[in-house]
Amino acid sequence: MIKINPFLMFEGEAEEAIRFYTEIFEDAEILHISYQENGKVEQAAFRIQEMTFMAIDSPEAHDFAFTPAISLYANFDSSQEIDYVYGKLKRGGAILMQLDAYPHSRKFAWVQDRFGVSWQLNLLDDESTIQ
Repeated sequence: MIKINPFLMFEGEAEEAIRFYTEIFEDAEILHISYQENGKVEQAAFRIQEMTFMAIDSPEAHDFAFTPAISLYANFDSSQEIDYVYGKLKRGGAILMQLDAYPHSRKFAWVQDRFGVSWQLNLLDDESTIQ
């Protein structure tokens, strides 16, 4: 069996991002963090619900960053929870689609957080097809 995990590469903000994500999402935890000699993240794993993520700080600068072409899609059971996470993720980031009703969802938003990671947030209902 193959297990596929999202792998996030940061430039010096990996630990800050990991701590941020595990604080704003319910049922989330840091599984492990190891450090390079310079104190940057060499390798880390964290979990949000049943999804395990991996992360590092790139040891070298690069000419690319995160892009909305790949995003993390999060479904929520409660309106309060999606409002809370949306409020946290949009601070210092960019709103790609405002939290609102759309033809495909009664409550949906798309944001790029302050670390550049793109998130699609969806409130589940009885008619949702993506779960």
